[in-house]
Amino acid sequence: MRRNGASAGSARPAMRAARIALAALAFVAGSVAPALAGDRALLQPIGYSADGRYFAFEEFGIQDGSGFAYANVHVVDLASDTWVKGSPFKARASEANPDEKLASIRATAANAARATLGDLAIEEPADILALVGDGVAGDGSSLTFAMQFAGAVLASDMPETVLTLSRFNLPGAASCTDLLDQPTKGFALTITHDGTDEEIYRDTRLPESRFCPMDYRLYAVMRPMNNSQAGLLAVVSSYPFGFEGPDRRFLVVPLPAP
Repeated sequence: MRRNGASAGSARPAMRAARIALAALAFVAGSVAPALAGDRALLQPIGYSADGRYFAFEEFGIQDGSGFAYANVHVVDLASDTWVKGSPFKARASEANPDEKLASIRATAANAARATLGDLAIEEPADILALVGDGVAGDGSSLTFAMQFAGAVLASDMPETVLTLSRFNLPGAASCTDLLDQPTKGFALTITHDGTDEEIYRDTRLPESRFCPMDYRLYAVMRPMNNSQAGLLAVVSSYPFGFEGPDRRFLVVPLPAP
């Protein structure tokens, strides 16, 4: 699922130029997430349908610039790699109530998604097989995981799978050229298993909802707790342009079972 949403408010020309320069500087520095006070969304897996076809997650945080709390609940049909109708379910503080607490905003988004989550019976917890936490150094280009366990630990002869992310220039929305002084980025994912490489995903266009992405990082590999192979997926951090530094949002990509 690569239709990540982001938005940017208007700014006076001088402020806009300064913020563009800061965003570009963060990108050149090669450490987009912590370099500046951008909007760093956090992620909460909600779960799967029992057959692993549907997956839901929440991203939430404090919007840069406005300081408004926000929450977005995404529900993804992994079989077709599309958003479920109505998704993402969004909530955000407003000018009328700018200090509304994040907990309240998250509850509003959850309530908006409740009927869809119920209709799709999204009740199966997500099992995180591998995670690149925010405190892990590196560029997030590679993640190794395994799927076989002996009780509560990995099997001694576990077959390992390596997931690799690559980035490349890819034109985005026309408005991105007014915001950035470098090309927007797409990404590709390759799986290596038993010595064989297979590219499983490559961007061919950037949807407007991803809004001027500047970089990507691998974040996690998940599957349903019931071990349904249909639900294996990668979570990718996307870093779209933000006026106080690159923001972070999340994308999910279905993975083939190794």
